[in-house]
Amino acid sequence: MKHRKFRLTTGQKFTRIGAMATIGLAAAATAVPAQAQGTHSGPAHDVGVAVDDVHTVANRVHTQRFEDSFTVHQFGPLIDATVRNTAVATSVACDPSAPCRSVALSFQIDTMSGTQIKLHAVNYSHAENEHCAGCQTFAGAWQFVVSTPRPFTLSESDERQLAAVHRQLDALRSSDIPVSEVQSRAEALAAKVTAILKAAAARAPKGPGTSALDDFQPTVTVHRQMSV
Repeated sequence: MKHRKFRLTTGQKFTRIGAMATIGLAAAATAVPAQAQGTHSGPAHDVGVAVDDVHTVANRVHTQRFEDSFTVHQFGPLIDATVRNTAVATSVACDPSAPCRSVALSFQIDTMSGTQIKLHAVNYSHAENEHCAGCQTFAGAWQFVVSTPRPFTLSESDERQLAAVHRQLDALRSSDIPVSEVQSRAEALAAKVTAILKAAAARAPKGPGTSALDDFQPTVTVHRQMSV
């Protein structure tokens, strides 16, 4: 069993390509503000990409699998952003007398500031038992998108609070609680993340920009998908 470390990236190139890159629950290209992490293309670094993928497979050899990812992406000024978050858990052909347990959890946080940004957001989860009677398999994907009209970054206090949530997420891997309880606790942690981000967004710079028509209230959008 393993887990991924908390990562915080700000205004730097960052792209991690996952296995399920072309499928998912997608938000079509939409004009929104963005400040992003993971930029490339163009002299002004105006395109941002962030991809997070968690995939677990339990079988007769490795009957217990748990992996989680908790990643924060903070972007610079953009004209286009693609953010993709995937969690896939599979249990395969375990002995009914010793059923498998496979859990994949992915939390992706994307902070964005700016106006008229085309955002392509994909959040996807999938859990499957393959010839695995009695196996417990759960995949959960949570994607948090913070959009603000003016440039914005998380404070040190915000980062500490998010790191504390990540530690609580990691703690689930050492527990033998059923996947229904893992789901319930992960949902509670997602609610904590949402509250932290909403408080942070409320402190984001406000006021008129280059065009009053481009101004809007900071928003926190949460995409969630869970599969059992």
